[in-house]
Amino acid sequence: MFRRREPIPFAFVAEADRFRSNVAPPPRERATVSEIAGRWLVGLTVVAGLVGSLLVGMPALSVDQSPTQSQSQSEASTGR
Repeated sequence: MFRRREPIPFAFVAEADRFRSNVAPPPRERATVSEIAGRWLVGLTVVAGLVGSLLVGMPALSVDQSPTQSQSQSEASTGR
C-alpha cells in the first residue's frame, strides 16, 4: 500500500507510541486504619461463614455405618 503524504487530522495519534509524558500520576492514597480494619473484618466474616457451614454440613456428609440399628429403633418406637 502507498502512504498519503498530505497531513491528516489527529496525526499525533499515530505517533502516540513515541510520546512520553513528563507528568507523573498522583500517588495512591493510603488506606486509613478503619478501612484496613473493615477489610479484615469482612475477610474474617467470610472465612468464619465457610468454616461454620462446613462444620454444620459435616454430619450430613458422613456415611451412616449401621442402617439396621436405626431400623430396629424405629420398630421399637412403633410398639412391636
